[in-house]
Amino acid sequence: MKLISSTSIRVLETLCVPVVFAMFGALAVPAPAAAQSGPPAVAPSVRGLPDFTDLVELAAPSVVNIRTLERVSNNGEGSASGMDEQMREFFRRFGIPMPPGFTPKGPQQDPRVPEEAQPRGVGSGFILSSDGLIMTNAHVVEGADELIVTLSDKREFKAKVVGSDKRTDVAVVKIEAAGLSAVRIGDVNRLRVGEWVMAIGSPFGLDNTVTAGIVSAKKRDTGDFLPFIQTDVAINPGNSGGPLINMRGEVVGINSQIYSRSGGFQGISFAIPIDEAVRVSDQLRASGRVTRGRIGVQIDQVSKEVAESIGLGRPRGALVRGVEDGSPASKAGVEPGDIILKFDDKDVDNSVDLPRLVGNTRPGNKSRMTVFRRGAQREISITVGELEPDVVAQKAPTPDSSKPKASSALQRLGLVLSELSVAQKKQLNMPKGGVRVEQVDGPAARAGLREGDVIAAINNEETGTLSAVESALAKLDSTKPVNVLFRRGDWSQYTLIRFAR
Repeated sequence: MKLISSTSIRVLETLCVPVVFAMFGALAVPAPAAAQSGPPAVAPSVRGLPDFTDLVELAAPSVVNIRTLERVSNNGEGSASGMDEQMREFFRRFGIPMPPGFTPKGPQQDPRVPEEAQPRGVGSGFILSSDGLIMTNAHVVEGADELIVTLSDKREFKAKVVGSDKRTDVAVVKIEAAGLSAVRIGDVNRLRVGEWVMAIGSPFGLDNTVTAGIVSAKKRDTGDFLPFIQTDVAINPGNSGGPLINMRGEVVGINSQIYSRSGGFQGISFAIPIDEAVRVSDQLRASGRVTRGRIGVQIDQVSKEVAESIGLGRPRGALVRGVEDGSPASKAGVEPGDIILKFDDKDVDNSVDLPRLVGNTRPGNKSRMTVFRRGAQREISITVGELEPDVVAQKAPTPDSSKPKASSALQRLGLVLSELSVAQKKQLNMPKGGVRVEQVDGPAARAGLREGDVIAAINNEETGTLSAVESALAKLDSTKPVNVLFRRGDWSQYTLIRFAR
């Protein structure tokens, strides 16, 4: 990277400052009174560019640099494989495949060779309490053997991880210190789009670097449980875990992600809202882990066309596409096709709101849901379960008794079906039976059906046998979409098959 000399900078300042003052001076000169006609226009107050100097002095002592170390053998081998540590963080954070032959654990080491700590990565953080609790990103501390925290006064401490949560990318670490300068926590609800904000961190290892910009958007959906704050503040590798600070000197977010095709800042960055981060950190401090609620539904957005066609009015809520067997939602009577409008009296404006509301609910809590079903709203009581690691649904087994069949009606839909055996009904927990999709093409394929799916109902008529399928198909109106309820693995869901016109 080419560096600009101090002489060049002074020349640029000499050339640019008069021009800038001329530009802002011209903007600040009011129009002559004679040129104005009619009543004066109402306009927001005009302010100059903000001065961040006092803000930096206030917030900088609460920001720390975090170096991560890993132990490698003295024979020179290790997991880094000569790769630049900043690029390692970039690969790790944004899911880019590692180079061939590279693994996070690196080559196997000879246990007879002594190990030593080598630099692994760098990040940022900020002090939560005067006794040494520090908040940062989970991806900053992930996989580290040692953590070294450097304060603004250059004191260094070894830190230990109190807890880490990958889903929200929040981690809490602890150093043995007292009398530290803790940050002030802000109110994210008061944060406005267009508001000035500032970041302090260690981009590329450059400690105590200050960058500033504005809030570009709020509630940006880039994750399962987080409505991110989008800004144009310059954030680069090493800024991760540092604070996003408003003009009152309060932390409103944790800098976590960037949108980039090159690994560097390209005008868009994302921060975790501080209220979400504090909620997670409280659980990490209390138990070292985060528990989240779940109800066991597969959801989708409600389109404008669907909302109008069912009498909902404007598109809102979360459309239930599938209900997991034996889940809290199934036990509460939630059905595929329901639209969840409220959860514990909180509006579900978009489908992304529901996982956050449910996830923030303590498992075992009895909650209330308002759902829209067949033209009317109804209240449902539900006991929230605990979110567990995702389980991949197993494909339905191939039938061993019935031969696939396709009538003329089935051919129009693009389906070849077979009946389930007694053993398959028991295995799939479908006592009323169903028909398995053996081949799929045409309209059914366009609707999303796949081989191995099990159809349980067509146009609200149960299809436990092939004869039941034929009975339902005989009533089809080819001018209207066909409503199909089917199972895929452990999930039941609806789809609409539309005939080509």
